[in-house]
Amino acid sequence: MSAVYIARATTVAARALDGEMMIMSAKDSTLFTLNPVATVIWQAADGQTPLVDIVEKKVCAEFDVAPAEALQDAEKFVGDLANHGVLLVSKEPIAAAKPVAGAKP
Repeated sequence: MSAVYIARATTVAARALDGEMMIMSAKDSTLFTLNPVATVIWQAADGQTPLVDIVEKKVCAEFDVAPAEALQDAEKFVGDLANHGVLLVSKEPIAAAKPVAGAKP
């Protein structure tokens, strides 16, 4: 399987609230409330770190979940947010990824 890189889109509104993220897609005005696991993925989506590394080094290190299960869930989550224009997905590092206001890098 080839590496997948993710980055936060710059055309979203995002705000951290009690350890979770609230994100609104500029593409279709869909509002997302990310649980703590999804928030970790969102915050780590720098465009330079492969998703598998984010899952192994951030998600599995912080939550009690098996790497294979966590990766499968993360891929679904990333796909859902990418379909709404909230996350950018690439097979190569994404150089232009910039932090979104309210999101911790």
